Amino acid sequence: MADDNDVPLDGPPLTDDDALRNFLPASFGKQTKSTNVTAQINRSKREHQQPVAVETKALKSISGSSADSDADSDSSSSNGDEDEDEFPTSHELVLKTHERAITSATLDPSGSRLVTGSTDCTIKFHDFASMTPTTLRAFKSIDPTAAKASASSETHPVHHVAFNHLSAGQLLVISATPQAKVLSRDGETLTEFVKGDMYLRDMHNTKGHISEITTGAWHPTDRNLCVTAGTDSTLRIWDVNHKRSQKEVIVHKAKVAGSGGRTRMTAVVWGSPAQGGNNLLVSAALDGSLVMWSGEGPYARPAAEIRDAHARDSWTSGVDISRDGRLVVTRGGDDTIKLWDTRKFKNAITTVAHQSTSSQFPTSSICFSPSASNLVTGSQTGHLHVLNTATLKPELVTPITPASPLVSVLWHEKLNQIITGSANAETHVLYNPKISTRGAALVMSRAPKRRHIDDDPSLTTDLSQGLSGDSIVNPNGLLTGSNDASVSYAARHPTVGLTASGRSRDPRRPNLPLQTPFAKSQPDEKHIQEHIPLSSMRDEDPREALLKYAEKAEKDPMFTNAWRETQPKTIYADISDEEPDEGPEKKKARQG
Repeated sequence: MADDNDVPLDGPPLTDDDALRNFLPASFGKQTKSTNVTAQINRSKREHQQPVAVETKALKSISGSSADSDADSDSSSSNGDEDEDEFPTSHELVLKTHERAITSATLDPSGSRLVTGSTDCTIKFHDFASMTPTTLRAFKSIDPTAAKASASSETHPVHHVAFNHLSAGQLLVISATPQAKVLSRDGETLTEFVKGDMYLRDMHNTKGHISEITTGAWHPTDRNLCVTAGTDSTLRIWDVNHKRSQKEVIVHKAKVAGSGGRTRMTAVVWGSPAQGGNNLLVSAALDGSLVMWSGEGPYARPAAEIRDAHARDSWTSGVDISRDGRLVVTRGGDDTIKLWDTRKFKNAITTVAHQSTSSQFPTSSICFSPSASNLVTGSQTGHLHVLNTATLKPELVTPITPASPLVSVLWHEKLNQIITGSANAETHVLYNPKISTRGAALVMSRAPKRRHIDDDPSLTTDLSQGLSGDSIVNPNGLLTGSNDASVSYAARHPTVGLTASGRSRDPRRPNLPLQTPFAKSQPDEKHIQEHIPLSSMRDEDPREALLKYAEKAEKDPMFTNAWRETQPKTIYADISDEEPDEGPEKKKARQG
């Protein structure tokens, strides 16, 4: 009960929309901050755009059928909201960690680690468990082809990266070299396969590829086996425990006139039916053929072969097998997508027109959805196409990176998220909070990290690269990333050229000190004469050094003392300076 002596205080009358209310405390005590997860996820929601008419017309059927008209009417009646609920494309997470086009992307079986490869010759490792909405960065970047840490080392683009779906600790990396590598999930090299002898004509006798490898795949049931496809017209099956030689060699003989029986293998996939059965190994070649072998051998003769699956000299960049092992889809360089039946491997079931990007990006991919009811692929205009497996008609066409080709696509089964890689160096992780789990949805549900000055790389120094003693520290000077035209070339390129002392500006190039024949540094001359034996011979004439022992050798010979008494006296010819030297006598010409 309130005291009668209390005097009520009249507070200032504030309206609900008064700005002063923002400065008044709402409660007393310790304040706890909570993250609005719903608001964060809503900020990552993609702007809904209707499919472009041009894109829909680009995917028109070539094999006409009566069922196509019914499929068109059904697809036109479906709205965008239903597509968003069916496919995980309503929200997205954008990663900008590369500098050039993304050629391949892979996720480990659990979906916790994302690895991307690019034409900037690097692969980036991303960990969803350590990322927040404000720290979307790769925790590690490596160059798989760098032989040594120097600026002059050669680097090559990365064609393909793939996690072993049976062992998350193995990562197959295919670069533009004849040697494939197997890395750990942390980027450490586990195995590097050997290079073959390029001077051998018979490819069965070489121990490895003799030219560039284009792609590769893991065995569906054996964790130790993988296959690589090369431009030497071979597929090679490797055991990760035996890097000195391949386990099997599959030589594809081209029938094109003038090719010498060789061609380039452009794509390969190794699949196994989910219900059990024989494994299938399917590969495409540059001569337009599509070849299928039994996954467990023998490999001397293919189980089925289609010589004209796609146009000759067109790069078939994408091949995939459905989960039941009955369907094979190919994306050719002749602007077509074709569906094949492995039980009748002769003619395509369905063929549709789709603009190809393999002439510029040879790793343009296509893949089945986890349920095998849909296909997903990219386009030249940067749109993502979700196709119906039966008719190859588009069920959803949504823009990802407009005006930039969409190169690689991946639909992860456990996360139910789609990962895309584009030519503008962006990696998009598409998800739907309703049907997707973990991955990008887990990152967006975390509290954002407070920004610190160390998060800005232009204001900090990477201590792992070391500090140069010749660098000039000018706190009030212009920064390296300044756009001012007055900045010098050396300031805009801090790792190019030499310093005033002759050292390289590149921190990766080691500083080699001046080497001398006697020590690592320039020593004192007196120290050399006193402590280094025979050091005075450097300034002495070798001819005079030998002639001073001539008289001693004549009086007391050491090696010719045995025939000292019988040694003949040397007689030299007396030639005066006035007589010309006639030289050696010439042989008389033989008359006959």
